[in-house]
Amino acid sequence: MIGIIDYGMGNLGSVSNALAFLELPSCIVTRPDELGACRAIILPGVGAFGDCVEHLTSHGFVDVVKKWIGDGKPFLGICLGLQMLYEGSEESPGVAGLGILPGQVRRFDVAKDLKVPQIGWNGVRQVKKDCPLFKGIPDNSYFYFVHSFYAQADGSVMAGMTSYGTDYASAIWKNNAVAVQFHPEKSQAAGLQMLKNFGEWIS
Repeated sequence: MIGIIDYGMGNLGSVSNALAFLELPSCIVTRPDELGACRAIILPGVGAFGDCVEHLTSHGFVDVVKKWIGDGKPFLGICLGLQMLYEGSEESPGVAGLGILPGQVRRFDVAKDLKVPQIGWNGVRQVKKDCPLFKGIPDNSYFYFVHSFYAQADGSVMAGMTSYGTDYASAIWKNNAVAVQFHPEKSQAAGLQMLKNFGEWIS
């Protein structure tokens, strides 16, 4: 069972529907005590970094997610769910993220002809082709993005790279934790393949 964490800020319906289409058993998790039946969790997210932290805290998920990842259990972060893994974000100065990965999330500072937020399709270059998420997905495949901030991941965890005025980490992989800046559940065939790969990886 894959638990989709509901902390009041997530694209739960589209993620849940995509998993159901792939016949991957999942459930919406609203309380930490509901994670007992889950072998993996997905942390989706839309909105602002600070609001995300506040909602995760109020729903009791901050320490639970940290322990889950620390215990080596499978984790997938989507969009803001990737950014939450870092220590903080320029979007919400002074607000601490989960701190699983070192560093800060930065706001795009790009040429005027590039709009912020980045909304739409962009390519993902596979930096780590052995990343389990990329199985059966051609290099430089396009995925759907909606974001104004990005992670400057170091080479040890960067699995996928995307360019939008600057190169940034669009996919990360560290041991049992994977995360993507784009929305696989909205990325048609490539995105569905990626979610299928996550299901196979945790089985």
